[in-house]
Formats: sequence, C-alpha cells, structure tokens
Amino acid sequence: MTSCVVHARDRTVLFAATPALWPSWPFLPVVRRSNGREEFGVMFDSRSAGLTGYSAMVFFTNLFALPATLNEFLALPHETFDTAEELADAHWLVD
Repeated sequence: MTSCVVHARDRTVLFAATPALWPSWPFLPVVRRSNGREEFGVMFDSRSAGLTGYSAMVFFTNLFALPATLNEFLALPHETFDTAEELADAHWLVD
C-alpha cells in the first residue's frame, strides 16, 4: 500500500471509532471510490440516540438526502461491519 492509502485508511479508522471528531455529528459522511464510480454513505452515532449495534454501519445516503425521521433513516439500505477496521478494509473512507 502506498503511504497515502495507509494514511487515508488510518484516518478513517480513527474517525469511525471516535464520534467526537465528526464535523457533522451525529453523522459522518463516507465515500467508496472504485472504477471511476463513487458510493456515498453516512455513519450514525447511534449511542447518542440510546441505540446500540449501529456503530460500524454505513447507510446508503448522503447528508443532503437524510430522511425526516430516525425510523426512516434506520430503514435505509446499509452495509454492516463488526469494527471500524473492517469498514476501512471495505474501502469506505471519511469524506
């Protein structure tokens, strides 16, 4: 891996695991780029809403298209990971 790729991965792991760093808290925008295509997603600090089990989950939306209610948001298509490292290994990066 090149040093830029390693740096981006490490930054993603740090941010994904530390909601206090999220500039758009309780959401963290992430992106996955491959073959000239971009997938947009957001992570959600579910613990701030008293929910568990969502800490390493990417919801397929962006900050400008968030649903009006929490239930609608949680019903969005998503990708679930066990850890921030696993999320970064799937090529999601902090946007």
